[in-house]
Amino acid sequence: MTKTVSLEQESNPWEAQAARFELAAHKLNLDEGLWKILQYPNREIILHIPVAMDNGSMEVFTGFRVQHSIARGPAKGGIRYSPDVTLDEVRALAAWMTWKCAVVNIPFGGAKGGVICDPHKMSMGELERMTRRYTAELVDFIGPEKDVPAPDVNTNEQIMAWMMDTYSMHMRQTVTAVVTGKPINIGGSRGRREATGRGIMIVCDEAVKKLGLTPENTRVIVQGFGNVGSNAARLMAAAGYKIIGLAEVGGGLYNQNGLDLDALWEFRQRNGTVQGFPGADKADAGELLTTECEILIPAATENQITSQNADKVKCKILAEGANGPTSAAADEILADKKVFVIPDILCNAGGVTTSYFEWVQDRQGYFWKESVVNEQLEHIMKTAFEDVVRYAETHGVHNRIAAYMLAIDRVAYTIRQRGIYA
Repeated sequence: MTKTVSLEQESNPWEAQAARFELAAHKLNLDEGLWKILQYPNREIILHIPVAMDNGSMEVFTGFRVQHSIARGPAKGGIRYSPDVTLDEVRALAAWMTWKCAVVNIPFGGAKGGVICDPHKMSMGELERMTRRYTAELVDFIGPEKDVPAPDVNTNEQIMAWMMDTYSMHMRQTVTAVVTGKPINIGGSRGRREATGRGIMIVCDEAVKKLGLTPENTRVIVQGFGNVGSNAARLMAAAGYKIIGLAEVGGGLYNQNGLDLDALWEFRQRNGTVQGFPGADKADAGELLTTECEILIPAATENQITSQNADKVKCKILAEGANGPTSAAADEILADKKVFVIPDILCNAGGVTTSYFEWVQDRQGYFWKESVVNEQLEHIMKTAFEDVVRYAETHGVHNRIAAYMLAIDRVAYTIRQRGIYA
């Protein structure tokens, strides 16, 4: 049952999420009442945040926080600062977080936040004032037992430190567990920064084994060299994978013999860009997505693989490091091509899993060694991979719908157990 969608609809992340939800819910024969409950977020908050700018003017920024579900525990989800943040995008990301936490079976629901701004054009002082006011407006809605924010696009450990401090000032006590992704010395977790990239490597290892490949004979192309893409690429290169391509906003790099990731990392630290790196040829970023390889990792933003280019993709494994990098319309094309998709709600769940570890450590007041964090992460990611693949094989569906079915089933089961308060 395929609905025809316009390109605009295809690129709307909320529509993409809804299309997958509907298909999975239909295959599960989900009860109509539960369908209605899970279809929409519990709560959507729109804020207008006044900020005093450095030049003496006053600017008002629009911010959002969407809480999709708290059935399985506190809501959990990142906050992004970007000029193109929309309510539909934040809604979709909140729903994806619900499904992601359920796929890896950690006790959180889903939320997401965002502020429409261009952080690259703002000073540290302006960012701090905006972050603190945004947090203050959300004080009644967030908290260790309510909703636990984390970093996302254009936010980082410093933003989380400001959020934690602002919330703590309002509570008149230090509350480290209100956010995750903090600096280690104020309650952050060892291994958190690399966790999403490490989780991608763990599920890629499992997929490679399943398809009878070996890391040494596996060529990898990574789109995006931010926190997720750079850590995935570096960890996978160290494990023996051959990273042959890197696609970035300003252009790409290609070396069929494999990029030297340590040298590339140092070059980027020195120059602030990967452009001009001497150990690779320049390449068109869009063309790299359709270059032959065994593993393609889109680790940048939504809607990179759509009905327009899915038929040209030449990878065996598509490991979704970003949220929503593949449109719903592209799913069937990739399924026809027999591409083994590791869907975003499984593939990039290493970040939220280690955020869960951080939250646990903060609440215990006891912090784990990095080796313990990584060991626990590996166990959870491998188990989730096995669960999704088994579900796909049992129900005769592709991995994405299997992941959605598994997640929806878990959340619906919890709601049925809890009942509806009326």
